[in-house]
Amino acid sequence: MAFCRTLANLLLSGTIALVSAAHAAGITVHDARDREVAVNDFARTVSIGGAITEILYALGLESRLVGVDTTSLYPPAALRDKPNVGYMRQISAEGVLGLNPTLILAIQGSGPRETMDILETAKVPLVLVPETFSEQGLIDKIKLVGHAMGVDARAECLSAAVGADLAQLRVLRAKVAKPVRVMFVMSLQNGRAMVAGHKTAADEIIQLAGAANAVDDYDGYKVISDEAIVAAKPDVVLSIERGKESLQADAVYAHPGFALTPVAANKSFITMDGLYLLGFGPRTAAAARDLSVKLYPALAEGGAFTSALSAANCRQ
Repeated sequence: MAFCRTLANLLLSGTIALVSAAHAAGITVHDARDREVAVNDFARTVSIGGAITEILYALGLESRLVGVDTTSLYPPAALRDKPNVGYMRQISAEGVLGLNPTLILAIQGSGPRETMDILETAKVPLVLVPETFSEQGLIDKIKLVGHAMGVDARAECLSAAVGADLAQLRVLRAKVAKPVRVMFVMSLQNGRAMVAGHKTAADEIIQLAGAANAVDDYDGYKVISDEAIVAAKPDVVLSIERGKESLQADAVYAHPGFALTPVAANKSFITMDGLYLLGFGPRTAAAARDLSVKLYPALAEGGAFTSALSAANCRQ
């Protein structure tokens, strides 16, 4: 009996030693700042960015999360069960560091700059995850997050499932004969529309869905004139659901610029969940497929979109 207890204790000690050694060995991550970040312990991770949180849950790593930001809306358990460190662009350094994290994963563009400077100088590894709005950028994001958390095999599983869904989407997109012109409208501010140009999540999701961005002469988001709206000739307006602040169809149709476009003539207005549509997380292919079917209803007759992601188990 004593021998068994001794053996059990040795095995337990060996297991603990192996875990400690794995943490002590460290991981190096090349992040969005073009820096090499050494990660020695990921047991207490703070996630800043909805897509990062979604990836961590898909990888079965929620037990390592000690805090998330307000954009971490999926799965709903994230904000329900984890401390909230605020909006990703208005993060408080005290709020993050007060959780005693051993690792901070933040999406590129998190801020403000003063907060990020403080986090960079703290003795906690900060990995800034690149935000590249493309199919490859999405795959790379999953692999980087998985690598930073020491679960490369799980990340390969998840990226393979997402890649398979993107491949299905390409087949669906190839059936589009004439791309419709979509204008993504973030808001109507004092009657003026803020819309998405190139190098935005909205621009990429429009293209993934087999459509064309009606705004093709600038990058980023910009408030444009009524004349520019008319000249762009959008067929459809796309926006995101934002609760009471959501853009309403009637406001679009009555707008002086949109009233002179096919949008008002055809009553073509689509809204979707913001993180789902623009988050560029694991569900992006499904979101693009849903948008594509809304834009081209005939595509729904081609059969169901069988998601490899829903069938994959990358949590172990």
